[in-house]
Amino acid sequence: MQSELIQSPLYKILNPDSIAIFGASNRFTSMGSSQLASILDLKFKGRLYPIHPKEKTVQGLKAYRSVEDLPEVPDLALIILPTHLVLDTMDRCGRKGIRHAIIISGGFKEKGREGIELENRLIEISKRYGMRFLGPNCIGIVNPYKELNTTFLPYTAKPGFIGMASQSGSFITQMFDYLSKFNLGFSAGISVGNEADIDVVDCIEYLAHCPNTRAIGLYLETIRRGRRFIEVVQETVKIKPVVAYYVGGTEAGKRASLSHTGALAGPDELYEGIFKQAGIIRAYSIEELFDFCWVLGSMPPMKDNRVVIQTHSGGPGASTADACERAGLKVTELSQETINRLKKFVPNTGSMQNPVDLTFMKNPAHYLLNIPEILIDDKEIDGMLIYFLLSVRHIKSALEGLKVPKDQISCYIKSFIEDHTNSLKKMINNKKKPIVGFSYRGSEDQFISELQKRGIPVLPGSLRATRAMWALYRYSKIKESMENGKDK
Repeated sequence: MQSELIQSPLYKILNPDSIAIFGASNRFTSMGSSQLASILDLKFKGRLYPIHPKEKTVQGLKAYRSVEDLPEVPDLALIILPTHLVLDTMDRCGRKGIRHAIIISGGFKEKGREGIELENRLIEISKRYGMRFLGPNCIGIVNPYKELNTTFLPYTAKPGFIGMASQSGSFITQMFDYLSKFNLGFSAGISVGNEADIDVVDCIEYLAHCPNTRAIGLYLETIRRGRRFIEVVQETVKIKPVVAYYVGGTEAGKRASLSHTGALAGPDELYEGIFKQAGIIRAYSIEELFDFCWVLGSMPPMKDNRVVIQTHSGGPGASTADACERAGLKVTELSQETINRLKKFVPNTGSMQNPVDLTFMKNPAHYLLNIPEILIDDKEIDGMLIYFLLSVRHIKSALEGLKVPKDQISCYIKSFIEDHTNSLKKMINNKKKPIVGFSYRGSEDQFISELQKRGIPVLPGSLRATRAMWALYRYSKIKESMENGKDK
């Protein structure tokens, strides 16, 4: 796997030890300056060589008048220049011996006939020197494990397990803050732009072998190498799930895609068929794409579609049960053995049917540990959806009611949360069945945040949690069919 990773044209683009940067300056309003600032902000450990015809230093780094003046051949060229300067710059990089580039600059195929001609000349130059490049008209890459971010926004999330290839740069760089809200992050994020050389297929091949990637997300406006795309995904889904969000299936989406990256989109029915043949799980929003990747990358596989729902309240339980049936998940009856085990923990006001509605619990440990363990032990259950109502405010109020000294409450809360979230995570690992949480509070609450930090997904609302649970079930069927040599 390591040798296949290194052989990828993306390896040196995502893992360079030295970068020549064209377009950065001391004028911080320029895009090139923003991208250099992002590289410096993430504390990239490699060597950086700003190329500037006038400045002696750029953002505290020694600058060079031309690529020919560099003391070594960099692994990567990052080009953020006006369109008319890109071809000559690529030619100079090629003559210097640079073999990998990211071309941020736009003004190529997406701009019509003249842009197409320029892009063709760009391809000719790269082939002349044996260069591989990402773009043009992209925003670059992020590899948190290399502490490298070449986009124009700072990377604020942690290193994560979601590998993404996107035909929209925004859905890489503008997702940094979004992912951090759920204690998630990219393993690698790749903006492909016009795909003049390296395309989505190359990205999938790289991410399939990337050791930090557990789930692959795709934002697609078109597929340029259809047959190869299907072949690569079919091999990839045997080891990792692939989720795609496609936006070119409507007339409005098609027009937007063409002006965005010059992509020629196809009918929605065609892409639906391609996804099914390839083994891709389709998402219908960017939020759903990340929900699916989150749960697929953090939970054990789901063997079948039988689920149990645990809740504090009838409404969330009923809405989740309804969402499950609509998604093709079965809210199955619990075994008599399970019901007998539940009796000592469920109050008279509660229900031991599925959904299991506890209404009110005096001991939070029963809700968080004892009852989930009983439910997940049921042989007729393949996965669990659990509603998290408990909050730090509830815990604090209970401790105050118990007359715990005020100066000790924070320590009690911290200890309670750590003990119970660690125990729940340990139970999931031991039982090897998925548990997906949902809540109407986010990571601003310490209890929800600590669950998420331990790899327990807690999604905003029952519908999103249910859809993500369906993705787990769907992937188990895809993987089974691909391993058996059948398309499903």
